[in-house]
Amino acid sequence: MTPSLFSPVTLGAVELPNRVLMAPLTRMRATPPGDVPNDLMRDYYAQRAGAGLIFSEATQVSTWGKGYMDTPGIYSSEQVAGWRRITDAVHEAGGRIAAQLWHVGRVSHESFHGGQPPVSASAEPYRNRTTVRGEDGRPTRVNCPTPQALTTEGIAQTIEDYRRATENAREAGFDAVEVHAAHGYLLHQFISEVSNHRDDEYGGPVENRVRLALEVVDAVVDAWSADRVGVRVSPIGSFNGLDDLEGGDTGLHLARELSRRQLAFLHLSEPDWVGGPELDDAFRVALREAFPGPIVGAGAYTTEKADRLLAAGHIDAVAFGRPYIANPDLAERLEQGADLNEPNPSTFYGGGAEGYTDYPALA
Repeated sequence: MTPSLFSPVTLGAVELPNRVLMAPLTRMRATPPGDVPNDLMRDYYAQRAGAGLIFSEATQVSTWGKGYMDTPGIYSSEQVAGWRRITDAVHEAGGRIAAQLWHVGRVSHESFHGGQPPVSASAEPYRNRTTVRGEDGRPTRVNCPTPQALTTEGIAQTIEDYRRATENAREAGFDAVEVHAAHGYLLHQFISEVSNHRDDEYGGPVENRVRLALEVVDAVVDAWSADRVGVRVSPIGSFNGLDDLEGGDTGLHLARELSRRQLAFLHLSEPDWVGGPELDDAFRVALREAFPGPIVGAGAYTTEKADRLLAAGHIDAVAFGRPYIANPDLAERLEQGADLNEPNPSTFYGGGAEGYTDYPALA
């Protein structure tokens, strides 16, 4: 029987009632100081519990992992307590939620790190911007500085940070975790030969460049279990100043290594959501051969695109992003063929309830 968006699916140890997933969406509404998840965030996630699975917004594993104002962390007891209130509310509403674990690397600013530059695979200048709090208290875009290369000791600490974040996610009541290895953030900076110019065991050939990502995944699995762990990748495209249009072969190598670990899922972020090329079916076939486990597709999906790729066996579920911002009951609306609310981009990042928890659900 051909699967549909509204048929159940299992991702590792988590059984989902439908294949309409909520993509991770940075909204910058955690409480400062301390980047603590709050009751407004609780309401936002609980409203969207009809998704087959909610991916939390990207959540930094340490202070060094932060790159944007008011993004939540998962490394302090206060943060864990805040997330626990959120997961409890999602579960009470009948939903499931996974924590996306995040280290931004060079996509950051010295103001987040006591005046020190952020870290990356290599200490090379690049062009990108991030968001800090302006003098008026509102989000302000600023240039990212040249990063410092992550030391061997720093790499070991980063791996330990992911392990601790996974333990915290379990304590906070999440159903699974997702390692963010996409979109030009730290793990992607190591994976890509465009941004990784190291000459040690973490640089050079592809086997070295994927080493950190795999060591992080192994630590995360060790802290929980493989059937509770997924990885998000974006092997082709331009994200956060990292132009990696030739990254397909590297992505397939990483997918084969991840498949050996029998993870719960692979989450493929496709480049066309930011104006990049649409993935062709040849790459999708190669990816399925490299990773036979569940694949979640994300990026500029329509129901028509989802139905085609589900029927072809290229993906097993779809993560919708901006449609879930404006439609807390998106899965129900899609199944009923109901009209969708339009999102307000001016309220995407930072602020309060407006454009966050005030979008209407179906009567």
